[in-house]
Amino acid sequence: MKKNKEKIQKFFQHNCFQKNRKGISGVVAAVLMIALVMVIAVIVWVVVRNIVQGQIGSVESCFGIYDKVTINNIYTCYNSTSSQFQFSIKIEDIDVDKVVISVSSEGSTNSYTLTNEDQPDIGLTKYPSGGEVKLPGRNAGLTYVTDISTKPDLIQIAPVVNGQQCEVSDSLSEIDDCLTSA
Repeated sequence: MKKNKEKIQKFFQHNCFQKNRKGISGVVAAVLMIALVMVIAVIVWVVVRNIVQGQIGSVESCFGIYDKVTINNIYTCYNSTSSQFQFSIKIEDIDVDKVVISVSSEGSTNSYTLTNEDQPDIGLTKYPSGGEVKLPGRNAGLTYVTDISTKPDLIQIAPVVNGQQCEVSDSLSEIDDCLTSA
């Protein structure tokens, strides 16, 4: 019985617990390292590419429209008698979703958003007839009127194209009095 026990122990020690003293060859190790580096490079490339494409898409929306949405200086003035500010926006050959207008005067700023749909009660009316306002169409311009108690210091407009608000495309800081500019 003792002999059988010794045989079983030798068998397990010899076959199951014997350390494999052989290693992988240098060629196999080099191939594995190259494959690992390539997999990591592909993962990094996919992540960076997706980030860059997302940023390019938002930049492309606003590219080349700087002088396509402008303030028409001829029809922009302040009427000190009626305390009304009128301004005119011109849109050239471009599709615009919205235009954000910022009118600043003596420490306060009023913002208006014009869209392609008729908008009642946004604080603006069409000049000279009044009524609901909307964004001018392609290759067109419209003039708007708003009540402001003091002469504005600055008007800025920023178009929104494909859901992306662009930089200020035009501004005017020298606003004439309507009565003297006529």
